[in-house]
Amino acid sequence: MFILLGEESLFWVYALAKLFDRIVWVFSLALTAFIIAYVWYITVPSERTIDTNMPVIFGERILLPLPRKVSELTVEEAILLRRSIREYTNEPVNLSDLAMILWAAYGITEPKLGFRAAPSAGATYPLEIYVVIGERGVKYSEGFLAGGIYKYEPHSHTLTLVKGGDYRGELMGASLGQRWVGEAPLSVVICAVFERTTWIYGERGRVRYVPMEAGHAGQNIYLMATALNYGAVVVGAFDDGLVAKIINSKPEEKPLYVIPIGVPRSPPKTSFEDIWEYIKSRR
Repeated sequence: MFILLGEESLFWVYALAKLFDRIVWVFSLALTAFIIAYVWYITVPSERTIDTNMPVIFGERILLPLPRKVSELTVEEAILLRRSIREYTNEPVNLSDLAMILWAAYGITEPKLGFRAAPSAGATYPLEIYVVIGERGVKYSEGFLAGGIYKYEPHSHTLTLVKGGDYRGELMGASLGQRWVGEAPLSVVICAVFERTTWIYGERGRVRYVPMEAGHAGQNIYLMATALNYGAVVVGAFDDGLVAKIINSKPEEKPLYVIPIGVPRSPPKTSFEDIWEYIKSRR
């Protein structure tokens, strides 16, 4: 038996059929997108699923081990043992330790507001941090990090390769031949984009706030390096233009510090008892 439909009924049947087709099409598209996303999620390493104790290397980008408590040394002990160390062994620096040193220098300490480990005038954060790594200068579980110039990104806690090669000799030459720059397995180079601060504070930012901030970051590097049984020394005597050329920094990024870091040949051994005796003898 056939049912004859009028024109209006046929119109609605046609409209419903078109609507159904559209719903099926949208559902199919959504399902396809979900399948693609799911396959990507289970096959591509994610920053949310990595072992936070281990680095993950994606070509030129290194996801550093996440910040954590790593030292049994107290703040007081780190301050007591902090020295300017210029003599290093041939031992490399652990990548996990380098990650902590970089975090201590300028890493994120307050995620909601993006505050960092070093205080900054107006939270303008003018500093940019590079790392000059020598061949076999930094080790991790699978071997050694490739020698080269790397840049630190605080928000993602990553290193990105700027250019490959061992530039320690060139950096030593640019640092007026100071041999500890060439002998250390790595050097941290702190640069500043002064305009980030001076547009608010004017010349005071250039002559006071930005250099002070570099000093804060430098002291943090000292203390974390000490806590992890490394030695460091801050270097300010260098050719600014040559250092900038070596690290391939942007024109607005001006070098302020070169900080060699390595395992000290003679670790400091001062005790609090030594300090007590010194103070008592002068009272």
